[in-house]
Amino acid sequence: MVLSDETKVNVYGSDGCKYFWSRPDDKLQPHHLDLTVKGGGGSIMVWGCITYDGPGYAYWISEGTMKASDYVGILGTTLMGSLEYYGYHPQDIYFQQDNDPKHTSNLARQWFKDNNFKCDHTFNWPSQSPDLNPIEHIWHHLKLKLSAYDTRAKGVHELWNHLEKEWSTFTAEDSVNALQNINKVKSKIV
Repeated sequence: MVLSDETKVNVYGSDGCKYFWSRPDDKLQPHHLDLTVKGGGGSIMVWGCITYDGPGYAYWISEGTMKASDYVGILGTTLMGSLEYYGYHPQDIYFQQDNDPKHTSNLARQWFKDNNFKCDHTFNWPSQSPDLNPIEHIWHHLKLKLSAYDTRAKGVHELWNHLEKEWSTFTAEDSVNALQNINKVKSKIV
């Protein structure tokens, strides 16, 4: 089984809300604040996949918005390279992706057919469904590793270098743990 997804990684950490706990009479302290940079300092979109044998290759989606043709390019290089690395054959694996329109486009469907992926072996999961996609566990740990650097990346190129380095530290055990985690989540939501 090969599970795939994209994620956004920011030079300056999360682009979501951050909170801290305080009592009504507590004063705001410097460690309660996060430094920011106008424009956020930049970010990169990354496509990746995981297998029971370990993570596949990561791909920096350098264009702002990925189109179906870009996605097919990633499949042809990064996915196929990952399969080759692990000795997998397209007709023998189950491939998971979310239902993003570029993933389910006619162009992508034709690519899967042309490259011998069995239609019943390609799963489309709901978009924006992190609880159901085990690779989200890997993305989370990747972002934790990136946030542990003593100094932040000076831009997107340095961030990509850090990301590639940290991505390569994930093991088969990390992938298996992420894949097995889905059973825990499934039992809670079903």
